[in-house]
Amino acid sequence: MFVSEELRKNNIAEYLLYMWQVEDLIRANGFDVEKLVAASCICNGSTGMDSLRDWYVNLIDMMSREGVRENGHLQINDNILILMSDLHERIMKCDGCDKYKQLYYNALPMIVGYRAKSDSLEKGELESCFEFMYGVWMLKLQGKTLSDGTVDAAARVSAFLAQLAAYYKLDCNGQLDLEKEK
Repeated sequence: MFVSEELRKNNIAEYLLYMWQVEDLIRANGFDVEKLVAASCICNGSTGMDSLRDWYVNLIDMMSREGVRENGHLQINDNILILMSDLHERIMKCDGCDKYKQLYYNALPMIVGYRAKSDSLEKGELESCFEFMYGVWMLKLQGKTLSDGTVDAAARVSAFLAQLAAYYKLDCNGQLDLEKEK
């Protein structure tokens, strides 16, 4: 099973961040399928390589058709963000979802601060959360030192997104009953 399949099944927030990274890896490798397959160490034997190659070919085709070769995200990834945003709104209307609301309000100053600094006020709060976490992830991958403030902000936003991802999984499995949360 590919990392993407495992993440999609178990943690939609990590899946979305992973897929954004895959989009950037495709761009960084010049949309060259063979470079992408060779750089991936997740396949077992030729069957795994064939499946991986097909996966990259499909993603490259979608990126080309959707006009996101230079920047932006695939519609399938944007759709997940839309679904998560809709779920967030439903949870915020729930009278008994106090833990979730506490995590959200704890992260909210970080979200507002990021949006003001990044000039992304036209984007939704949830998209800003993911952009922030993706940026932190990229800095860590580059071995950059993060300020204490950034580490704190990342922890708050991460806790909020983790709770949203847990609710998302329950919702997808038909196990989320917001009336019962009261």
